[in-house]
Amino acid sequence: MQEGLGINDRLRQIEVASAAQLAPDHNGCGSSGGSGKSSCGSGAGAGDLAPEIWEKVKNHPCYSEEAHHHYARMHVAVAPACNIQCNYCNRKYDCANESRPGVVSEKLTPEQAAKKVVAVASAIPQMTVLGIAGPGDPLANPEKTFRTFELIAAQAPDIKLCLSTNGLALPDHVDTIADFNVDHVTLTINMVDPDIGAAIYPWIYFGNKRHRGREAARLLSERQLLGLEMLTERGILCKVNSVMIPGINDQHLIEVNRAVKSRGAFLHNIMPLISAPEHGTVFGLNGQRGPSAQELKALQDACAGEMNMMRHCRQCRADAVGLLGEDRSAEFTTEKVMAMELDYDGASRQAYQAEVERKREAQGAARREAIAELAGHHSELQLLIAVATKGGGRINEHFGHASEFQIYEVGVAGAKFVGHRRVDLYCQGGFGEDDALASTLRAINDCTAVFASKIGGCPKDMLREAGIEPVDAYAHEYIERSVLAYFKDYLGRIERGELVHRPKGDATLRQGAFIAA
Repeated sequence: MQEGLGINDRLRQIEVASAAQLAPDHNGCGSSGGSGKSSCGSGAGAGDLAPEIWEKVKNHPCYSEEAHHHYARMHVAVAPACNIQCNYCNRKYDCANESRPGVVSEKLTPEQAAKKVVAVASAIPQMTVLGIAGPGDPLANPEKTFRTFELIAAQAPDIKLCLSTNGLALPDHVDTIADFNVDHVTLTINMVDPDIGAAIYPWIYFGNKRHRGREAARLLSERQLLGLEMLTERGILCKVNSVMIPGINDQHLIEVNRAVKSRGAFLHNIMPLISAPEHGTVFGLNGQRGPSAQELKALQDACAGEMNMMRHCRQCRADAVGLLGEDRSAEFTTEKVMAMELDYDGASRQAYQAEVERKREAQGAARREAIAELAGHHSELQLLIAVATKGGGRINEHFGHASEFQIYEVGVAGAKFVGHRRVDLYCQGGFGEDDALASTLRAINDCTAVFASKIGGCPKDMLREAGIEPVDAYAHEYIERSVLAYFKDYLGRIERGELVHRPKGDATLRQGAFIAA
């Protein structure tokens, strides 16, 4: 923050700068490549980032796409109050089934949260990150939020601290965030134009007053951008989340992308709107649709020209526990945790994580070997491939047991993770459900093939009828090496005249899927 300027002065500066579209002062994470695009992001590796940045992201599953295959996170629900209302949000409590932000099964005190973190970290040694993400806004509950961080830092000092905020109160707490060594902050920014913001936010509560309409959106946007600048000036990594709302902010998010990049954001995460009517949100009840799979990917690709994108977000609950895409919170209810006798063993956790890093290096070596095998092939073709996995970067999930598929875009340059698709479980008690299979086919309709450790005869036939090749020949192998080997074989079959490549259609993004038991 500039010497001699107060918050109001800085707010006025930001408003003027935004209106004038001044040239960027930052290049994303601070390293640049190409025409100014930051060479960082969720797909970055050790050689792409400054060592101090790599240390912050290498085992953070939300900030590193590669890490999310190996490391777990947890959220503690200590922050129930919120200072804004979003048309896509309906906070629900005591809800065990629904999987989306703002939903929790139980609220915790800071003391309960700290003990739960120690319990989870003791049982799940790959759990490296503790986040506070609600169910309201952490900075609308600052005493509970920072007390929780204080207790966890004392009891489990090896765990990274992280928070997610709407940004309205952020400028007032940046110094405290830095003092508590919170190295990662996620900030939700859905607009930088108050006219668009007025369609997303009915009201905000700031300065002991409720603000509505365009004025509320203007004030929120100014505070968000100021907070982002203040964080990046202190070297705190910032991920910006944006909800894609077709017809409201979908094209505007390109402008948001430029604005947050220019203020030093490390990563941009564009998420699909969750708007099913049963969620009870304003958008859900008025029929506002979410994006299709290809609409979301097209916007992410457009923004990737300016800044690297996070594509592996699961829009987690405010009490999620485990790897991204899974939830083990039911194993750690307050009643169970309070009855536990805990002895935190940091040395064992370090040893376990060292073994994870050895496996991760083997995965990287396999990927490099597979890319080398494609050298000399020239093709503009790119395929989307769906993969069933339990984690670890391997194809290790049965098709019928998958509650989501990870999607990879494959070409001669390599394999790139581009998203995930939630689905209903096909196998229920040993039997296949036709309705569930139909929803799965809609979810991966844009994919050329689906990989799983095993696929039954009936779903194989239905997949082929839908134009999706079922592949279980690479069971328990590394994902990237396998999809690249498949792509090489696919090119060979085209060259030999054994198949004709046909463009795929669009796919449906599942709205608020239920978490598998």
